[in-house]
Amino acid sequence: MKKVVIMGGGPAGLTAAYTLLKESKDYEVIIIEKDKLVGGISKTITYSGNHMDLGGHRFFTKSETINNIWKSLMRLQGKKAYDDKVLKRDAKLERGGADPEKQDDVLLIRKRISRIYFNNYLIDYPVSLNKNTLKAMGFGTSVKAFSSYLKSCIFKRKENSLEDFYINRFGSVLYELFFKDYTTKVWGRSPKKISADWGKQRVKGLSIRKVLKNAFDRKFNIKEKNKETSLIEYFYYPKYGPGEMWNLMLKEIEKMGGKIIKNADINKINITGNNIKSINYILNGKEEYLDGDIFISSLPIKDLVSMFSKKDKNIIKITDNLPYRDFITVGLVLNKFNLKSNNVKTFGNIAPDTWIYIQDKNYKMGRIQIFNNWSPYLVKDIKKTVSIGLEYFASNGDEFWNMSDKEITNFAVSELQSMGIIDSKDDALKSHVERVLKAYPAYFDSYKDIDKVINYLNKFNNLYCIGRNGQHRYNNMDHSMLTGVYAIDAILGKKDKESIWSVNTENEYLEEKDEK
Repeated sequence: MKKVVIMGGGPAGLTAAYTLLKESKDYEVIIIEKDKLVGGISKTITYSGNHMDLGGHRFFTKSETINNIWKSLMRLQGKKAYDDKVLKRDAKLERGGADPEKQDDVLLIRKRISRIYFNNYLIDYPVSLNKNTLKAMGFGTSVKAFSSYLKSCIFKRKENSLEDFYINRFGSVLYELFFKDYTTKVWGRSPKKISADWGKQRVKGLSIRKVLKNAFDRKFNIKEKNKETSLIEYFYYPKYGPGEMWNLMLKEIEKMGGKIIKNADINKINITGNNIKSINYILNGKEEYLDGDIFISSLPIKDLVSMFSKKDKNIIKITDNLPYRDFITVGLVLNKFNLKSNNVKTFGNIAPDTWIYIQDKNYKMGRIQIFNNWSPYLVKDIKKTVSIGLEYFASNGDEFWNMSDKEITNFAVSELQSMGIIDSKDDALKSHVERVLKAYPAYFDSYKDIDKVINYLNKFNNLYCIGRNGQHRYNNMDHSMLTGVYAIDAILGKKDKESIWSVNTENEYLEEKDEK
């Protein structure tokens, strides 16, 4: 029996283990996870009886493989959730599905409402040129925006940077208003210095033309199969947050004979020729050794290569300079929330958004998650409190990152006050700060040489790199899972290793089309 060692217990690593054990009984599977919780960046944190999703994870894909995995672990919602039931709202339900009021392992079907906080207005995300947006922008700016968009349709820029990418699709005025400062806030770099590859993977075909067409289709009830990811209106979401999915997947892995070692920090990867022979890791202060026949890694490429016993100086030079962006989520439980709903029933009449993007350059905050709207079961007292997550983009070691939890919380609360979302610091009843390292692989600095690193890693016969950090690619959760599936297909001889790196490189986003 061959031994498969999976380095990392995030969505990609867990999916690889789950898929292999489902498809073959000829492998021993061991997962090595640094944290005490599985799920990577999509784990769920619990504090003061409230559940916090670190990044806001919509479960949506057009990959039947991934859909089937989700549905094999959790049943779709067939009865109204608590908020829809009490507020007497309409809800999208699956015939014969589960009742979330009676069962925990349920995928809720939630309506996607995300908007942008801009100039003290909440406007549609993605930007749509409707009455509210035009009012927020002002008549003069709106005319300039439309003119610059028309110009961008005629005079296309060569896409050498993310700035070129955005201007080609939205025009220079909308770029300046909605993309330039926000992108700089997220990445700590001007879009001029970021590769257009990021846009090609995250935004792809989205443009003003697509936004306007989507608005037209909705008005006249025209259904389109291949819809851009940012325009999708419904998504699945586990009753108690994304961590529930990964905990269930881990239970199934263990039932099938798989093992996991948590709180294990890998510190050395032993190489002989073009094969990995074993790894060393620290557990409870003691160094342990684990050999294997096949190794699957979702570790950050920078960390993976640095731990090789046999090093290539040219590759190390590239990987040492691969950039990442870290982030901090501030969880707050509030007794009031001043952004109100106009036409959707909610407890306390709060805004119905799942996310609110803070496009205003005067605030460091990047996004606000309103957990009440993701799932009513995330909030301990949904009738009286509002549970939110405030996202701040930072870099390990910078001034903001090094602030104490109390200082970060006070800063976040002061920004909410300044925006008028709360009246007083006393409106924040509970708080929790969570720091996430290497949350976002970045597309600048030595990223230009990433193909050299990929070719180098592919030379190791028994190594398969998967997941967002394992490929240094800003993948969504479903993409990461699919790299895990493809790795197993390669191991079992159904695909070649190159196919793993092909995920999320298509011209169309994986959420737009059925997997062939």
